[in-house]
Amino acid sequence: MALIEVGFPEGKKVSAKIKEFEIITDQPVNEGGDGETASPFDLFLSSIATCTGFYALRFCESKGIEMKGMKMELDTEFDEKKGLIGKISLNLTLPRNFPKKYEKAIVRSMNLCTVKKHIINSPEFEIKAH
Repeated sequence: MALIEVGFPEGKKVSAKIKEFEIITDQPVNEGGDGETASPFDLFLSSIATCTGFYALRFCESKGIEMKGMKMELDTEFDEKKGLIGKISLNLTLPRNFPKKYEKAIVRSMNLCTVKKHIINSPEFEIKAH
């Protein structure tokens, strides 16, 4: 059985069944889709942000730090030469009570994100049709 099973429900929508979950993606209207849900690339960026956020959450939990008011934003910069995203910035807003002594440590923790590690050490891709 495959780890992820992909289907094609209608229009530009593509679904992914992962364990007992189903994610449906769509393309933006300007790409021919209905724009009814996130695109695959939106989910890609979201996986980076939520993975990094998880490590920030886990750090705070391990130190008993209240996370109220903490949030993170992801921004990108486009590289015109490559025609791809050239830089991804993750900006964590710390809660008011966050101890200054842990600022560098939480960033180190966020850098443990498994999704980020797989981008930096990219796997080999094998694509087949049969």
